[in-house]
Order: sequence, then C-alpha cells, then structure tokens
Amino acid sequence: MRNKGLIIGLTIIVSALCIYFLTFTFISRRVQNDAVVYATKNGQVNQQQRQHYLDSVWRAPVTSLLGVDYTYRDVRSSELGLGLDLKGGMHVTLEVSPVEIVRAMSGNTKDPKFNQALERAQVAQKANPSTPFTALFAQAYRDVAPGENLARIFANTTNKSRGIDINSSNEKVIGAIDKEVEEAIDRSFNILRTRIDKFGTSQPSIQRVKGTGRIQVELPGVDNPDRVRKLLQGQAKLEFWEVWRQDEFGPYLQQLDQALIAKEKTVTPATAAATTTGTTADAAAAKGDSSSLASQLANKKAAATAKADSTKPQQNSVLARLFTMPIPGQLGVNLRDTARVNAILRSDEARAILPPNLTMLWSVKPEVIEGQEYLKLNAIRKTPGTEAPLGGEVVADARQDYDQGGRPEVSMAMNPSGAKRWQKMTGANIGRQVGIVLDDYVYSDPVVQSEIAGGNTSISGNFSIEEAQDLSNVLKAGKLPAPTRIVEEAVVGPSLGQEAINQGLYSSLAGLVIIMAFMALYYGRAGMVADAALLFNSFLILGVLAQFSFALTLPGIAGLILVFASSVDANVLIFERIREELDHGLTLQDAIAKGYSRAFSAIFDSNVMTLIIALILFIFGTGPVQNFAVTLLIGIFTSFLSAVYISRLIIEWLVKGKTVSKMTFSTFLSRKLFTNMNFDIVGKRKIAYAFSTIFIVVGFVLMAVQGGPNLGVDFRGGRAYVVDFAKPEVASDVREAVTEAFQGAGTEVKTFGNANRLRITTGYLSDDESVAADKKTRDALLVGLKKYNVADKQIVSTSKVGATIADDIKRTSVLSLGLTLLGIFIYVLFRFEKWQYSMAAVVALFHDALLVIACYPIARLFGLNYEMDQIFVAAVLTIIGFSMNDTVVIYDRIREYLRENPKLTFAQVVNPALNSTFSRTMITFTTLFLVVLVLYIFGGETLRSFSFAMLVGIIFGTYSSLFIATPIILDTYGRKEARERGTDLSTKITDDTDAPKLSTASV
Repeated sequence: MRNKGLIIGLTIIVSALCIYFLTFTFISRRVQNDAVVYATKNGQVNQQQRQHYLDSVWRAPVTSLLGVDYTYRDVRSSELGLGLDLKGGMHVTLEVSPVEIVRAMSGNTKDPKFNQALERAQVAQKANPSTPFTALFAQAYRDVAPGENLARIFANTTNKSRGIDINSSNEKVIGAIDKEVEEAIDRSFNILRTRIDKFGTSQPSIQRVKGTGRIQVELPGVDNPDRVRKLLQGQAKLEFWEVWRQDEFGPYLQQLDQALIAKEKTVTPATAAATTTGTTADAAAAKGDSSSLASQLANKKAAATAKADSTKPQQNSVLARLFTMPIPGQLGVNLRDTARVNAILRSDEARAILPPNLTMLWSVKPEVIEGQEYLKLNAIRKTPGTEAPLGGEVVADARQDYDQGGRPEVSMAMNPSGAKRWQKMTGANIGRQVGIVLDDYVYSDPVVQSEIAGGNTSISGNFSIEEAQDLSNVLKAGKLPAPTRIVEEAVVGPSLGQEAINQGLYSSLAGLVIIMAFMALYYGRAGMVADAALLFNSFLILGVLAQFSFALTLPGIAGLILVFASSVDANVLIFERIREELDHGLTLQDAIAKGYSRAFSAIFDSNVMTLIIALILFIFGTGPVQNFAVTLLIGIFTSFLSAVYISRLIIEWLVKGKTVSKMTFSTFLSRKLFTNMNFDIVGKRKIAYAFSTIFIVVGFVLMAVQGGPNLGVDFRGGRAYVVDFAKPEVASDVREAVTEAFQGAGTEVKTFGNANRLRITTGYLSDDESVAADKKTRDALLVGLKKYNVADKQIVSTSKVGATIADDIKRTSVLSLGLTLLGIFIYVLFRFEKWQYSMAAVVALFHDALLVIACYPIARLFGLNYEMDQIFVAAVLTIIGFSMNDTVVIYDRIREYLRENPKLTFAQVVNPALNSTFSRTMITFTTLFLVVLVLYIFGGETLRSFSFAMLVGIIFGTYSSLFIATPIILDTYGRKEARERGTDLSTKITDDTDAPKLSTASV
C-alpha cells in the first residue's frame, strides 16, 4: 500500500486528538457525579445543592492536561454534549417581525394606502414565506398606489440619516428598510445572546438561521419554559441614567461593611471559617492580602491624596474580600463571586443602609485582568419603579465612527424631543458619568465633557471596532420596535430525555453487536479485523463530535448506526473482491492487494453519493435533521479511513512474510453461499415495472381516501404534546375529549411508546404564534383531559411549529429531494459518461421515494399510523443514498466487464454483472436491515417513523437496484447499442470463441 507512513501518521494524530477531547467528557461526568454525591442525603438528591456545587467549581481548576489547568467551564465547553432530546430542555426558533419596523420607519402613519399595502404584504407572506417581506410590501404598494413614491411616507426627520428624502426612489427606500431590518435582526441576536448568557443554563446555543430573519436558541436543562418565553420575547429596554460618584456612595458601602462585620462576629467560629473559604479571594483575605474598602473605592486622584490611616489594610473587612478588581477607581468583583455580592445587596442590612435611589447594576461584559475575569459594579442613581430621565425611544440613529485621531467611537443622534431632554441631562452632569443601560445591564458609562445641544453626541473611549459596533447596536435597540415571536418551539422533559438516552444506547449497542457478530461469522478472521476497524470508527466519530463541540442527539444516534452499516459495506466489497481473486488462483498477498485496489472505485463513488446527500441535509435541514447530517458527514470520512486503510494495514501486517497464514475470508457458513449465481434478473424487469406501478397507485389512492398524507407538525403547523396518563387510555376516547376543548380543530391522538403515554397533535390556533395562544391551547388541553385527572406536570414534552416555518420546511424538503437527484445525475454522468446511466439512476431513486411514501397509507390501513415529518425526509434521502450505493456497485462492475471485453454488448454483460454483485447486495441488505430493525424495536417512539421508512426503503432500494435501475439502461442505451451493432437485445452470451466468458463469482 502506497503512502503507508502518511496513513499511520494521520491515524496517530487523529487518535491522539480524539483521546484528548474525549477526556474532557469523562472529566465532566466525574465532576457531575461528585456534585450528585455532594447533594445526596438519605437517598435524595437536592438539586439546589447540586447546582451550588457545580457553580462553586465553574471557574476553579478541576483537572490538568499536558501541564495546563482546566476549569469546569473549560471542560464543559469541550465535552461531547447531549442534545435536548437526550437531556431535556427547550428549543426555540424566533423571528424578528419586519412589519413593525416598516410601520415605525413610516412614523406610524395612518395613510390608508400604506396600511392596505402592509396588510396585503402580510397575507402574501403566508403564501410566499421565502420571499423577503420588504419585496412583498413594495409590490403591494405598487398595486395599491400605482405611480406613487414611497418617499412621501418615509421622508421624515428620523430617516434623513438613512439617506431618504422626498426625491428618493422606491428602490432606495426599500433598500434602506432592508438595511434596517437586517440591523434589527443583529440587534435582537446580540440582545438575546446577552440575556441567555445571564440566564444561567449550561451550554446554551444561539445562532442565526442563514438567509432568514430567524434566530435559533437551545437551552438544555431549563425547567421553566414560561420564563424563557418571556425572556426571549421581551422588548429591549434601553435607558440613560445618572451615575453616583464613588465619593458619594463610598460612605454607604463602608456602613454596610461595618454592619456585615458585626453580623459575621455573631456567627460561630466554625461557621465563619466555612463562609470565608472556598474562593481565591477569601483565601487571600485570610492571609492578610486584602486591601481596605476605602482603597478599593478611591479613584486615582483620591488614592494619591488619601491619608495613611485610611489606606491601612483592614483584615476583617467583608466587602474588601469580594471587591478585588485590581484597577484603582473601579468597583469590581471576581466573576465567581458575583452571586455572593448579589446576596449581600439583597440582604436586610443593604436595604436598611443604602439609599433608595442607589441601584447597583453589573456591567454586561467582564474584564480579563492577569488571567482573571472581573465584573464591574456600577452605582446608578435609580429608584426602583421609576422611569429613566431618558429612554431609548428618543435615539434616532447610532453608528460606529472614528474620531480625529482615527480611533473608533460611536456617533449618536436623537430626535427633537430627546435632544432637549439630553441637553438638560448632560448640562446637569458635566464631569460626571452617564450610564447607558440595556435590560438592567450597563453597556457603557461615559463621562460628560460639556452640555450637548442638538442631540448629536460622540461617545469615545478605549473601544475596539467591534465594541463600538456593539454599543451602536445597543443604542439603536430602543430606537425602533423589533419584536420577536416564537415560530417554532420544542420542550423535552428530563424524564423523557433519560428514556431516550437508554433507548438510543441500547439500540446502538445492539446494532453494533449484530454487525460485529455477522461479520465474524461470515468472514472469519477477516471479519474480526473489520470489527476492530468498526470499533475504531466509532471512537473516531465520537472524538470528532467532541472536538467540534457537536451534541449527540437521537437522530445523531440513528446516523451513527447507519454509519456502522456503511462502514461494514465497504469491508464487504473488499472481502468479496479478495475472495474472487483467491478463486482465480492468486496468492493471499496478491489477492489482498488486488481486492482492495479493485473495490476502491465503487467504495469511493458510494461515499461521494452519501456525501452529496449529507451536505444537502446539513444545508437545508434544521434541528434534528441537521444533527443527523453532521453525524453522517463525519461518519463518511472516518468510515473511509477505517474501512479502506486501517483494516488493510491490519490485514497486511497479519499476513506479512507468511507463506501460510491463518487469515480467512470465509467460514463454513459462507464458503458456498451465493456461488455460481446465474439468474436472469433483467428478464423479470417487466414484472417489476408492473408491480411497482400497481403498488404506487394503490398507495396514493389509499392516501387520497384517508384524506391526504399524514403530515407531522413540522409540515402542517400546530402544536403537539406528549402526555403521561395514570393508566393506559384509549386514544380515540382521548381524542373525542380534547377535540371538544379544541373547538373542533383538527386533532390527532396516538400511543407514544408506552401504553399510558399519548401524543396529542392539534391545529387549534395554529395561525396564532403568540405566547397567549400557547397558553390558551395548553389550558384547553388540560380542560379536555380533566376527567383523566391530568396535571400540567404530566405534559412531558411540547412542540410548536408556526404556519410560516411549516411552509419553509415543506419547501426546503422538496428542494432537498430535487437537489439530491440533480447532484446524483451530474455525478453519475461524470463518472460513467453516459446520460442513460444517470437517467436510470434518478428514475430508480424517485421510484424508491414514491414506494416509501406509498407504504405509509398502506401501513395506516393495518393500524400502523406514522407521521411524515423532517426525520421522514432524512430517511427518504438516506434510502436514496443506500439504493444509489447498490446501483453504483453494479454500474462499476458493468463498466469493468465492458472495458475488459470490448466485443460484448451491454445486454450481454448486464446479467453477469448483476449476478456477480448479488452476494455483496444481499450481505449489505442483511446487515443494514437487521440494524434498522433493532432501531425500530428499541430506538423509541421518536425514531419510529424514521426506522419504519428505513426498513421498507432498504427492501425497495435493494429491489430497485436489481430490477429497476440497470434494466432501464438496458431498455434505453442497450436497445440503441443493439440497433447500431445489428444484434438483438439478448442478455445471453454466445458460444462464439472470440467472445470471452465472464466469471459470475461474487464481487
């Protein structure tokens, strides 16, 4: 094997990286187990104490690798995480409403033509979800007010800074609105990210959905969905406040410190010792390394003139142990101590001593000083419940700019009303700071240099360009209303997540054991080598997932099982080739070299096909489909490495220098199986054509009779709830009870895994995506289930998909299927150089998709009621990949036969090619079918529809590779070739001595 050293070196490097990153996962699990032990008393786990333990080590070193200390936060960010479906939590997709932005930019005009166009655009958006709202609005306005310019509405003082005046064209106005919408999405994203970071959940995820105004949020482990909804949908609150000087609030803090010292003295020594240990800051204080509170509060000028007795360290100061930020003139706390400071500020002593208009607010971002993170505490002149002197609604514009020295700054403009109030506020605070506060976090506190008239303000500081851009976004957050609405939501309870972990783990292990046992029984020692490569492949996949911080989900586990099967398929191709070469009389070493060489092209083509499908799923899929695609993408590369190269290294090492080797590629079970095959497969093609046509027609007729396809919430929109009952209940009875509560809206109820667990899906209020509609639907559900004594806590999972996002999912699903078929057509044409090959492949794959779809209404006839959702689409595309792999192997053998026997026609080699690949086809079919069968039985209800589609798809995919794809080439290219050569369409090889005989040994 060429480049053996490179392969070995690459394997060692990748393995070392995988071990390194997977180590973090084991360390994280160890720390979490320690937390459980710490919080367990009398067999019960106190979740509050468990979380307290984890918080205490969040920024403390928990391990050392290669001489580097890692905190628990570092470990959690690098571990192999679990998705919401395995851990429990909440997934939300939010959409920024462009309607309100357009309305606000118009100055909330009452113009009837404008409002009519806005209403028309909203209606059109439902029918054309992929078209930008601004484009629909522009078209609607042209229809309502032909010949009129939008500038007459949008040319106002606020929009002047955006370049809009009375002479602006419609295109320029729409361009300005588009820019504002995009900036609003960015602002919403930044605000949400800050809110989520402060929410307190571990490993939160927030990302923009490319090409849309949507933002996806995942919050593992949340137990209060209502709080999350309010947090995510709340309007940004921007305020400008006066700030206390340190010499003004310092005496109050000294009084508070004295009160805390007095309180601490009343605590027993043992308790006091316990409360003053556990943090670096406390340890320093115990050693006499703390400075006095006065020196912590003094600014640079005061520090230079302060008397010696006022700066003498005070060993018993409580606040000095916490206010450890090493910057004179700033009051800051080590990030790990913020919870303790919050507790002090909420204490009875603080409420009694601090003035009512002194509110301490944290800065939004920590500062890193000497490797430690500190958070600044700001003294805001604010009385709880009162309005700010100035709100964000007065900001007309804000942008990142540069001062005369080329340093980044922020330019802010206010409307006339705000300019007057801003002039008054700045005039009264010259030489003092003004706090810019968003959602009760201080983003900046610039010093007022002079009274500012006219509302145009430059905010300078030691900004980076990114920080200046962030601040300008913050200032614009209160300028225009850009409310977000939840268009998709899923809540998974922790009990359901634990159940999914068990199901996924059992199904994965069972699938792995079945594959390994089959390979060992069928191929003997070579099969054991393939098993070793398979285990190595599993290790690589998990390691790469950990390296790139991907979470393992239930669909990801399904992808993992399919990767196992595809990895084995590559070894099957190789081993069957080696067996063929051994049957031809080659030595073991030569047969191994030739077998790997001749199987390479088919393996390469198969992996490229799967890669095309995985990329399309990743690009166009969302949520579970994307997780499935990620695992599949990683598995393609790791499987290729392990099956083609690692297994070869092991086998060549085992047989190296040996004239007689114990290496075997068959056992007593497989030695004579599938040998001397000589079926006239293509001769049965017309029967297959008729069968497929009848089956598809029957399926689609049944679907029409049943009222159409059984679409999941993903495709039709609505809400779904998984409910646990005290005892098994009849689904039809429950449906009757809740349908009345849902006022006759379309409702479906079915058993979900356990006999006492039902999944209830309804279209009630599906067009209303508001939080109020969510609550109303949930309340209606509980009313409908009242006679079953179902409480709110028995709803273990919820999901919601808005009508707009459902339309998008349907559109992207169709697009995914179309692009997959197009990609396969182009690649097959490139590899096999005849359009008939591509056409036959695409027809056969489309035939497979139709057969799988037709199976659903037929299964429904027999009581198997499965939904078609996003996971179903992933299954169909995976089936296409599996079927194409089979087809490519056959195509590859046909091409090989035609190159070696140029005198033979396509018709003459087609049956020998099908027969020679039959063993590989059946072995791959058997292994994958058994694995998916295990997934169907043990994988849980969430993947039931997926595994059902895969089961029938594997059967029909194998069938179409043999009886549909290649026979279609015979009926197109084969007929043309026969006419050109003046022969008939015979699939027999003549006895002409000039025509070489083809071996039908297994491939």
